Amino acid sequence: MSQAAWQVFLVFIPVVTVSIWYQQYYIPSARELSRLVGVCKAPIIQHFSETISGTSTIRSFDQQSRFQETNMKLSDGYSRPKFNIAGAMEWLCFRLDMLSLITFVFSLIFLISIPVGLIDPGLAGLAVTYGLNLNEIQAWMIWNLCNMENKIISVERILQYTCIPSEPPLVVDENRPDPSWPSNGEVDIRDLQVVRYAPHLPLVLCGLTCKFHGGLKTGIVGRTGSGKSTLIQTLFRVVEPAAGQIMIDNINISSIGLHDLRSRLSIIPQDPTMFEGTIRNNLDPLEEYSDDQIWEVGWPWINVNLETKLERKKESLTPKLLRMVRMGQRQLVCLGRVLLKKIKVLVLDEATASVDTATDNLIQQTLRQHFSDSTVITIAHRITSVLDNDMVLLLSQGLIEEYDSPSRLLENNSSSFAQLVAEYTMRSKSSFEKSDDN
Repeated sequence: MSQAAWQVFLVFIPVVTVSIWYQQYYIPSARELSRLVGVCKAPIIQHFSETISGTSTIRSFDQQSRFQETNMKLSDGYSRPKFNIAGAMEWLCFRLDMLSLITFVFSLIFLISIPVGLIDPGLAGLAVTYGLNLNEIQAWMIWNLCNMENKIISVERILQYTCIPSEPPLVVDENRPDPSWPSNGEVDIRDLQVVRYAPHLPLVLCGLTCKFHGGLKTGIVGRTGSGKSTLIQTLFRVVEPAAGQIMIDNINISSIGLHDLRSRLSIIPQDPTMFEGTIRNNLDPLEEYSDDQIWEVGWPWINVNLETKLERKKESLTPKLLRMVRMGQRQLVCLGRVLLKKIKVLVLDEATASVDTATDNLIQQTLRQHFSDSTVITIAHRITSVLDNDMVLLLSQGLIEEYDSPSRLLENNSSSFAQLVAEYTMRSKSSFEKSDDN
């Protein structure tokens, strides 16, 4: 048997060569299809999670059919490459099976056609049995190699994420700011340029130069896409500047660690976040303050506004209770976190845009009382919300168009800020008149 085994290679080597050729022909298309499947799966998951989180809003506006239609389109887009992958795999398996079948049939014909006595019948039967197993093993091996090549695309995607540039270090030991920094809260922006979306796209901020004096309230306004949010992201180093620098009390924020920077600044976003757990844990997630400190700055007014439907101080906020918390109540908790830190630079990203009038008045009163000597920077989507600020910065296409006190800008009817206020007032009156007519 061992003397006759080498003849198997006369058939096996050509068959394996043809199988590898089929595999190389199949792999490029299957690899790209696997990438398409990964790209088409993410929108489905995102749309599903958004639909689940906004179910009540979707039903209240009777938009179920629109979301169902969007989900069907995304599912169809995912099914197309998935179906093509299955079809390509069947294409490969069919040809491998046909190759094995043709080879086996010709081998049988050869064994039957040879003269009697030239080969032992038992040896011929053993060769036929091994030939069947050999064909199955060869096809199984090629199929698994191709399947592994398709699945390894997931590893390729992971490697792509590992190549993404990471954030700067949290702490720079050789350049740590003083514990009392910032003491004045002066923000000096010098020739700031920011590439926000991609290196080949134009600058979002095109050489901004201005100074936010310490202890003043400054409002940042502008039309959509003017660079308001990008400026704040640069202040927190969510986006790194392409050129220029931001100085806070004469310290370049790019030269210190992210933890040292972000722990000394605070922001109240438009969409505040609350966590499961006690209200105390929401006010002090890192457990840096005592109960007395929390009670002094937070509980006297937060408890009054949260005592009706939420659990008390030592009880947990369940997911069901979190869904019952109104936007104004969430803003109060977020404001309580800021009060505990007692910082000198506070950023408001239209913090009162989604709250009722009473909560808005409470927030504004608290800001005037506790942040009278702090630098408050307000991103305003409603122009009228910055009329009582000390200074107003008007951005247009990444450039500073106007920077002065609101009173001076409003005195000049030709100023862009005055025109924005007039346009906003006109739209508000028009909307009010329409609501009255209805």
